Amino acid sequence: MKFVDKVKIYVESGKGGDGIVSFRKEAYVPKGGPYGGDGGKGGSIIFEATHSLSTLLDFRYHRSYKARAGQQGMNKKMHGADADDLVLKVPVGSVIYDEDTNKKLADLTRDGQRVVIAKGGRGGRGNARFATSRNPAPTICERGEPGEKFNLIIELKLLADVGLVGFPSVGKSTLLSVVSRAKPEIADYPFTTIVPNLGVVQAKDGRSFVMADLPGLIEGASQGKGLGHQFLRHIERCRVIVHIVDMSGNDGRDPYEDYLAINKELGEYQYHLLDRPQIVIANKMDEDNAEENLKRFKEKVGDEVQVFPVIALIGEGVDLPLYAIADLLDQTPIFDDEEEIENSVLYTYESKDKKGYEIHNLGNHYWRVDGPKVERIVQMSSLGSDDGVKRFALKMRQIGLDDALRKAGCESGDTVVILDFEFEFYE
Repeated sequence: MKFVDKVKIYVESGKGGDGIVSFRKEAYVPKGGPYGGDGGKGGSIIFEATHSLSTLLDFRYHRSYKARAGQQGMNKKMHGADADDLVLKVPVGSVIYDEDTNKKLADLTRDGQRVVIAKGGRGGRGNARFATSRNPAPTICERGEPGEKFNLIIELKLLADVGLVGFPSVGKSTLLSVVSRAKPEIADYPFTTIVPNLGVVQAKDGRSFVMADLPGLIEGASQGKGLGHQFLRHIERCRVIVHIVDMSGNDGRDPYEDYLAINKELGEYQYHLLDRPQIVIANKMDEDNAEENLKRFKEKVGDEVQVFPVIALIGEGVDLPLYAIADLLDQTPIFDDEEEIENSVLYTYESKDKKGYEIHNLGNHYWRVDGPKVERIVQMSSLGSDDGVKRFALKMRQIGLDDALRKAGCESGDTVVILDFEFEFYE
């Protein structure tokens, strides 16, 4: 199966059903009164995390999702049927962003976790809801509330406790295959691993954790070079980083320079990856120059860095680093990025003192009014009757639009445009 860990999609929740204008007309029932029912609620767009998926591949081929609208209200004050919610399943570890604002809307980290991203519109009220002692036979109803629309970016970040990093062909896949039941592709050429691999590792003392083998980094990965940049996001959730260094020094490489280069890329990535605890696994210790290279390497990095010599190909020496990793996991809490938390929202609500609209002078006595509040009022107003028009005008006064237009310079007889509707302004 192809591994896809980032997609862009469009979602739109369902519009609420319209309320209707109806009157009771039955024999022997004088003054039957208003009888129009309310519309049903539109379907919401819900995302659900599941372990049964491991890739976002399905979203690569289907990029637009729209929930159904609620049913229109009916006679005899009957409520229209609510539309079913549209549930979209994503792998555990998926993060959902609003592409237009770059805000994080949800982070799904548990199996079965759900989040409502686009809430379905509420149904409009029928004329039976507007009856009063002063107006016992209203010809007013509401249209259904429009649904919410979002351009979304979904990113999959692997839920691994430990991330393996290092240059291509240093032995990351080999180590993962030895310490777990994962079966990554292994070969002797660079960039054999082109997708992340996960494996459950259990130390001999019974402690277990999830390890991720990530495609090899190269210099400049944090600026987008090579495969490493594409998959650096998968290290963001890891609490411990295991840095694998090839101690053979083949092809003229210096293990210490490789170590510095990879850490430089980790440090330049946006999520401060060097703040996490890191241990070094010195691999390929069966090569001719490995012992000498290891000695020089330890002298340069100092005693503060834990270095574990291993021969991953035959599993020699792997127990000690597994114990060290388990110890670090016991001491390390889940890493939260402060900047990411500050920029994260689930829903944004307009404050009561916010106008909810903007006025634009188009010239030639034309004005345009934009804004979610005023547009929602227009979309839900029934402008086909005198009562509906009067109620709409009253709502415009209540939100202060009349006074705001007057202060902006709008004069009697000017045309005010809201969405596709034109209104004449009068004093």
